[in-house]
Amino acid sequence: MVAVSLRPESHQRIPIRTVRTARAACPNGTPAMLIRDRLDVLFKDTEFARLYPADGRPGLSPGQLALVSVLQFAENLSDRAAADAVRTRIDWKYALGLELDDPGFDYSVLCEFRARLAEDGGADRLLEAMLGRLVEAGLLKAGGRQRTDATHVLAAVRFLSRLELVGESLRAALEELAEAAPGWLAPLIEPEWVKRYGRKVEVGKLPGGKAEVTERAEQTGRDGRKILAAAWAASAPPHLRLLPQVEILRQVWVHHYYWDVQGRLRWRDGHALPPAHLRFDSPYDTEAHYCVKRDTAWSGYRVHLTESCDQERPELVVHVATTHSTVQDVEVTALIHDDLAERELLPREHVVDSGYVTPAHIERAARMHGITLLGPVVPDHSHQAKAGSGFAKSAFPVDRQQATCPQGAVSREWRPLRISGHDYIQVKFAKGDCLACPVRPQCTSSATQPRALALLPTRELHEIQMRNRLEQATDEWQHRYAIRAGIEATLSQNVRTHGLRRSRYRGLARTHVQHVLTALACNVARVADWINTPPTARRRSSHFRALCTAAT
Repeated sequence: MVAVSLRPESHQRIPIRTVRTARAACPNGTPAMLIRDRLDVLFKDTEFARLYPADGRPGLSPGQLALVSVLQFAENLSDRAAADAVRTRIDWKYALGLELDDPGFDYSVLCEFRARLAEDGGADRLLEAMLGRLVEAGLLKAGGRQRTDATHVLAAVRFLSRLELVGESLRAALEELAEAAPGWLAPLIEPEWVKRYGRKVEVGKLPGGKAEVTERAEQTGRDGRKILAAAWAASAPPHLRLLPQVEILRQVWVHHYYWDVQGRLRWRDGHALPPAHLRFDSPYDTEAHYCVKRDTAWSGYRVHLTESCDQERPELVVHVATTHSTVQDVEVTALIHDDLAERELLPREHVVDSGYVTPAHIERAARMHGITLLGPVVPDHSHQAKAGSGFAKSAFPVDRQQATCPQGAVSREWRPLRISGHDYIQVKFAKGDCLACPVRPQCTSSATQPRALALLPTRELHEIQMRNRLEQATDEWQHRYAIRAGIEATLSQNVRTHGLRRSRYRGLARTHVQHVLTALACNVARVADWINTPPTARRRSSHFRALCTAAT
């Protein structure tokens, strides 16, 4: 059912006065003007009827608000500055199709609009609409090359130590209870609580070391237990248990405390905590989780950007995936391919780093979507392969559930094996064959056991693994793979220019809205650069490079 505030507007034509003034003021155009000239109306109201307010208020054009949001992220503006730009910037009025005297709107409208974008995939529909316009304009097409990489995103919350986390969780619950049931909470308050939880909990280095931390934490634990016990008492109003911060308090106490054999509440040791994807790092954003990747540690999310990389067209972001920080890159590969298939923008070749590649993903991409997934598979970690001597796994050809060793002996055992949640096939050779083998030191370091291999569960996957390990060592493969490095420039551009590194909002859904708007802003900038840059200058070489090329 369409909301009563629905008032679709047509912005196909730009007012004559706006055109003349914008052309006189900006004869070479600006990114906002160039996008309007090349792509016409980027977001049409009829495509985004769901983004009108549903409470009866007069509805501003969702197409215009979407474009304002994109231009806002393109210039990294606040809501207030973006609303001022709509009122005062001639090039923005040109892009939006507004009269010069249009007063614009209040800046609070943008926050409300983003909240609607966070519902039912509204942000992704904006990306689909832009990609559709880019395809119509000939700036994007399926069947080319694409590349993907991810970067970490910091949550829009303060980094808390464990001691600060439990204190701040209790403070947030007390604030919520003080608003929802002040009469119920008042008798429970102890005199010291106003000092402990009356303002933001900040704990520096304690003079007593670990013992002092434990004592302070267990004091907070007893205070929180008092609130939880009272909330779950039979006489307590039932709705108190359903308050969000009260439930968060309960879960944080489960994560960080335990009952000892004497029935006392104790502070958990850091090694006894639940996994990072199950516990909270802040009571104000429970979807942000702690993660460590190589030398980087953060609490927040990951964003995966996929862009086209064909030489004859601009490099444009075609897919955005926002995940919890603990979701590994390899878990996103199939999702990216399926989403691109729905948008009819599948690449011919998808170039990624090793985090996105397994033999199973290579096989699935080719079978389901006809994609060549190009990326380094995990190398053979056996000590023979690492040392570069002896018989690595590639020296054992496999056929019909049997492996043959370099000396001609055939395996005697073939059975399923489970390692770290993954299925393999374990292959073993006869003990007698191995003990009598003249080249045994080159095959295994065990003095008594025969050689054993852990193979992928199907012959097809095993062959893909072996073939890719050989190919990725060749110069030809390295030359094809070199294009992947370009995605680092895209991540850097979005981090440095559009503020991608830190989330502006709390929660996975709203953070994803930010990431999509950032990607759209990146596309606006790149299309404008593509239009403004002569073709001969796009791959301009330095004088020294040209001299070296001529000399060879």
